[in-house]
Amino acid sequence: MTAVRTLRGPLLLTASLLVAWQLLHQWAGDTALTAPLPTLEHLWTMIGQKRFVPHVTETGLAFLQALAIAWIAGVGVGVLLGGHRLSGEVAEPILVGLYSLPKITLYPVILLLFGLGMPAKVAFGALHGIIPVVLFTMSAVRNVNRTYLRAGRSMRLTPMQMAWRILIPATLPEIFSGLRIGFSLTLLGTMLGELFASQRGLGFLLMTAIDLNDVATILAIAVLISLFAVVANTILLAIDRRLRRGSAA
Repeated sequence: MTAVRTLRGPLLLTASLLVAWQLLHQWAGDTALTAPLPTLEHLWTMIGQKRFVPHVTETGLAFLQALAIAWIAGVGVGVLLGGHRLSGEVAEPILVGLYSLPKITLYPVILLLFGLGMPAKVAFGALHGIIPVVLFTMSAVRNVNRTYLRAGRSMRLTPMQMAWRILIPATLPEIFSGLRIGFSLTLLGTMLGELFASQRGLGFLLMTAIDLNDVATILAIAVLISLFAVVANTILLAIDRRLRRGSAA
């Protein structure tokens, strides 16, 4: 019964989206929007084609590399800035300003530095995801309850014990929230990188379909990316909520 209640909301939302999609198709027609069932059938056909696999692999590798850079570098820089208050206070407004800047304006610079291909996509994806990870990590480290630190010192914990028993449990929920947001923005940045300058990947297929006015392929790729993003974010959100419940207990 609990599982049914848990799934009721997502199922109702999915059904509502499919009904809205079908209604929009009937209003706009096939030239603007294919119906849900033909789109899913076209997606299934694309997945079964051998030439489709290298494009998915290209996008997946670019995204995973960009995500690793955004997460690892973001947490590392955030911990350093959060641990040194003056550096954090100086860097925070700069990072917020960079975060609000449309990253697409920096894409010509990325191309000049990294050229066409995988490195540019990885760099552009990491550029999108790293700043929120830094900001969330810096805030988490800065807001650790000092009472916990004083208690650790009074118990003469080593730096490693202090980090494992106090800092990580105290900061992990907020850091993970930053990782979750960084995940979504890194995916967005990777896809944007493929849209503007790429010779392989889902973004390349999408731009090719746009040039050919292939509506079925456009929607099929959009559905594939959306499904991946929704499933991944659902898992990350569930972990995030469990970490917050554990820290509150």
